[in-house]
Amino acid sequence: MVMYCTLSGPCGQLKVTATPQAIIRIDFLDQPEFHQPATTPLLIEASAQLEAYFAGNLHSFSLPLDPQGTTFQRRVWQALQQLAYGERCSYRDIALHIGSPLAVRAVGAANGRNPIPIIIPCHRVIGANGKLTGYAGGLERKSWLLRHEAGQSGPAGSWASI
Repeated sequence: MVMYCTLSGPCGQLKVTATPQAIIRIDFLDQPEFHQPATTPLLIEASAQLEAYFAGNLHSFSLPLDPQGTTFQRRVWQALQQLAYGERCSYRDIALHIGSPLAVRAVGAANGRNPIPIIIPCHRVIGANGKLTGYAGGLERKSWLLRHEAGQSGPAGSWASI
């Protein structure tokens, strides 16, 4: 059984999808949907942790996750979860960390297919030159998330004006 809830955050509306055991997806909704409140203990906890993160009161998530992907993608996503709040790295850094130094482009592709953004912090990966690189949720959201973790996010809802 798969359930979901929606919540509003400073980066727009999010749809959080879970089984009874784990979070399996988070989607940024560019077209807002009807508000679906959290109705299961896991979705209630996920919503509370995301709200605390956006408020600046949570730096590390403690939720069961089950992202669906290849073995390689899962290795990349596990490495991303080891990045500390506010820490940034490059695709090359991740490739080296997982023992695949020639797989920089594959790391980028896996990063782009991360089904649980924010909690699996793919937004913390930037270009080797220090510039923002692609983000499935859009560069405006990525910029907001990085500034948020650096303590410079500004008022809620300001992400789109960057």
